[in-house]
Amino acid sequence: MNNNYKMVAKTLFGFEALLAEELKQLGAVNIVSGVRNVQFDGDKGFMYKANLALRTAIKILKPIESFTVKNEEDLYRKIYDIDWTPYLKSTGTLAIDATVHSNYFKHSQYISLKTKDAIVDKFRDSTGTRPNVDLRFPDMKLNVHIDEHHCTLSLDTSGESLHKRGYKLATNIAPINEVLAAGLVMLSGWDGQSDFMDPMCGSGTILIEAAMIACNIPPNLMRKEFAFERWPDWDVDLFEKIEESLLNKTREFHYKIMGYDKAPSAVMKAQENVTNAHLEEYITVKHEDFFKTQKAGDGKLHMVFNPPYGERLDIDLEQFYANIGSTLKHGYPNTNAWLITSNLEALKFVGLRPSRKIKVMNAKLEAKFVKYEMYEGSRKAKKQTD
Repeated sequence: MNNNYKMVAKTLFGFEALLAEELKQLGAVNIVSGVRNVQFDGDKGFMYKANLALRTAIKILKPIESFTVKNEEDLYRKIYDIDWTPYLKSTGTLAIDATVHSNYFKHSQYISLKTKDAIVDKFRDSTGTRPNVDLRFPDMKLNVHIDEHHCTLSLDTSGESLHKRGYKLATNIAPINEVLAAGLVMLSGWDGQSDFMDPMCGSGTILIEAAMIACNIPPNLMRKEFAFERWPDWDVDLFEKIEESLLNKTREFHYKIMGYDKAPSAVMKAQENVTNAHLEEYITVKHEDFFKTQKAGDGKLHMVFNPPYGERLDIDLEQFYANIGSTLKHGYPNTNAWLITSNLEALKFVGLRPSRKIKVMNAKLEAKFVKYEMYEGSRKAKKQTD
């Protein structure tokens, strides 16, 4: 256990409890939830596992230094004084990412530049050669976080954001982020014990994340690269062992996952992405207008979808959301239907009372994730009153 070190998993607002629970299930210790992040302890193998298996994490950071800073020159000196050779060769490449929440430091880009200068100058002064900047595939990606006078330097273990799973070949006009999709499916309580539907599936992200959750498939198996693969202590044998142990925990799924979209181009994109994710055994995507459909069979149906908000797609929102309510009410008994929207006004037109409302963020938009419970027999009752 003494090989453990502190790490920070970053996430989206509202997903902190989900991420903390994921970390607990994976075996992390000393878990502490923050705002858009969860701290935890683990060893190198766990760091590999966290990157492969966490559904609601955007990045896994490994803090290496922490100190107080008065100004930019002080920052430069303290970064220059660090021995960078365990993390980077003088002929290697680096990229700096800075986040600043401070009344004393205003510009994150300037902080990135100062940090890069300090590291490069240290190597040049001590070895005569210097690392170069590579924003795409650096040997070391460093995260600088300044909160007032407190500075934390962390190695970015992930590289590109973990929402880039690697299965998506094609997207539509308003694609949903994979981490957001996975988190919504998890928040909805989906347990893989019923049929699942996304009636406005776009490029299929919610369907794919739901299938991976149902089958317990690690979400980032298809990633081309993680940042830690370029580190001096990269252990490919350990990584492959962890990959194999995660794959051994996948499970069978005995229900259907269905997607509808009324745009043929979206259906084609979704089918491509499903095939690329090797999930066509579980997911069927059809060219259908949800408003002209009814639920097939009497079994329980779990529905999660991301209808248009009117942000990027031009529709009559009042009519559109009224149609959602009407279709659910008349065509989908015994269904738990969850939808996310940032258009809180539009929700009023659904005409159904939600049993739950959860505040989430979709990119920079504040959104609500709401649940409508359509009971068995509501259709019969409706017919009797007609």
